[in-house]
Amino acid sequence: MTTDPLVIFTPSGKRGRFPVGTPVLTAARQLGVDLDSVCGGRGICSRCQVTPAFGDFPKHGITARPGALSDWNAVEQRYKDKRGLTEGRRLGCQATIQGDVVIDVPPESQVHKQVIRKAADARPITMDPATRACFVEVPEPDMHDPTGDLERLKQALKDQWQVADLRAGLPVLAKLQSALRKGNWQGTVALFQDHRGGPAQLLDIWPGFHDAGLYGLAIDLGSTTIAAHLCDLADGHVLASSGVMNPQIRFGEDLMSRVSYAMMNPGGAGEMTEAVRVALNGLIQTLTAEANIDPALIFETTFVCNPVMHHLLLGLDPVELGQAPFALATSDALTLPASALDLTTVNPSAQTYILPCIAGHVGADAAAVALAEQPHKSKDLVLVVDVGTNAEILLGNESRVLACSSPTGPAFEGAQISSGQRAAPGAIERIEIDPATKEPRFRIIGLDMWSDEDGFTEAAANTGITGICGSGIIEAVAEMRMAGLLDPSGLIGSAEQTGTERCIPEGRTHSYVIWDGSAEGGPLITVTQSDIRAIQLAKSALYAGARLLMDEMGVDHVDRVVLAGAFGAHISPKHAMVLGMIPDVPLDKVQSAGNAAGTGARIALCNAGARAEIEQVVRQITKVETAIEPRFQEHFVAANAIPHATDPFPQLSRIAPLPEVSFNAGGDGSGGRRRRRRG
Repeated sequence: MTTDPLVIFTPSGKRGRFPVGTPVLTAARQLGVDLDSVCGGRGICSRCQVTPAFGDFPKHGITARPGALSDWNAVEQRYKDKRGLTEGRRLGCQATIQGDVVIDVPPESQVHKQVIRKAADARPITMDPATRACFVEVPEPDMHDPTGDLERLKQALKDQWQVADLRAGLPVLAKLQSALRKGNWQGTVALFQDHRGGPAQLLDIWPGFHDAGLYGLAIDLGSTTIAAHLCDLADGHVLASSGVMNPQIRFGEDLMSRVSYAMMNPGGAGEMTEAVRVALNGLIQTLTAEANIDPALIFETTFVCNPVMHHLLLGLDPVELGQAPFALATSDALTLPASALDLTTVNPSAQTYILPCIAGHVGADAAAVALAEQPHKSKDLVLVVDVGTNAEILLGNESRVLACSSPTGPAFEGAQISSGQRAAPGAIERIEIDPATKEPRFRIIGLDMWSDEDGFTEAAANTGITGICGSGIIEAVAEMRMAGLLDPSGLIGSAEQTGTERCIPEGRTHSYVIWDGSAEGGPLITVTQSDIRAIQLAKSALYAGARLLMDEMGVDHVDRVVLAGAFGAHISPKHAMVLGMIPDVPLDKVQSAGNAAGTGARIALCNAGARAEIEQVVRQITKVETAIEPRFQEHFVAANAIPHATDPFPQLSRIAPLPEVSFNAGGDGSGGRRRRRRG
């Protein structure tokens, strides 16, 4: 018996088997994948563009060979000739499935495009940029003093701006003479002065007085999302912020999957490097267009990223990061030309600064969080958690700081969840469940109304109710626990056990119905038992990492918790504590730091002294390796319970006493008297 080919779509993670010859667009629609099309599959609108990925994918258990899709056809060629088609893209309505394949749906092909929640946080930053503009008057050449224009510029900068030494590359040297003569021996130069000292670098020169500004980019290169802030280097003002999905998702949703892809596929690391660099250039074009500035005025970029992204950005093989002792090619901060990273949409002389990594699994993103949140200067004991596909965790105070990385996976971002999706208009982001009636009410992204308010249905018609995002699934699971629909082990009760018909059978388990739009052709949005398990695994990894650091510090509690990251900004502290994601502390001691890694990148962009500071701080941070620490597994198992099997949560019990229910096989679900929650 021949098995139909397996098709896996990223970033949704949805998969299914389809007969040979099935169009990719048809498969996507049958699986509920968010793939756009308005022309009825005639190859006219091009909205169904997809990017197939070929090679070995151990995580998915398949090998995708180049012949997994049908050959390029005349319709695709006609579209490419007339309008252009990005290299590697196919039209989903034209390409048909011929074998096992992994297919990425790029953001621009998604009907419900992601809302990039990594906006710049308002933060005062002391301005001391490494790049600055200097107006200078240069002596004219003299027959009696036959020095070159560059040498006289050097002397003028030394006399007028106390610049001790200067270097110039060939591209700017080629502009020097015409600029000085056109400006009547007056000019404005862009100088880069590394925080480590040494000669200043001449990046550009303009005739006369130039006041168009100098700009820089602070880039948070995450495994799922790339976010960038375009900043004015004169005052630190953020002119534009934007983000895109990291196209490397098609090679693996999590970091180890990408390392595996590099291991299994010769040239795989190079493919991922090229993909992310192309995405970065596209993102920079978007930002400069939005801010209406000349890309040639971007003179600096700073990057923060985890170790795997760090290596793939630099074009380094990440394979060593997939096996003990998790050795980095380099952990030091790097200053290098932006051109070395193929960043072609900035000034040709632009410089790039990459913050230092802390260790093999704790990268420059964690260093940026440390720069932004300053745990090493805290008098009380603070736990800083940067929540993402990998969670970076810092614990410390002014006496000592510890760090670790914990593999939470993509569930917190809505991936690997049955009704899950990225944060996009129409996605459920907030939810409450009445503990008496078991009825839910919710809010969707893009609409500032609750679902039980008058006019919600009409207002939601523009986007529809499409799925549930990361913050929504966290609140849903926590609300189910508080409403007695879920027992401490994570089991969903039946309708008879819970007293609500919203708990429906699904195989040998049960699901809870949040929204049923099937009568109008919409989705049935449920929380399944598999969803609960995915969230349990993610939150257990997060809590176990925090507990491991607490063990190392010799403490049983922390004074305050800071939730960092774009996702952390949207987590409800109460729901996070009900789940057991974070240790028990008073709710007023849980705060959001927003995108702290992005803030750290902006600080490093705007203040050269901060670069020296973080390079010193990371040497003082003690790294704890979760992958080889036996206690991590013990903490992980205990943290599977909701909120926890053994750790007491006295603060939580005061604000949200949890029902004592049990839905194990043979149980009636009572498990003791239910108590209504308060707060």
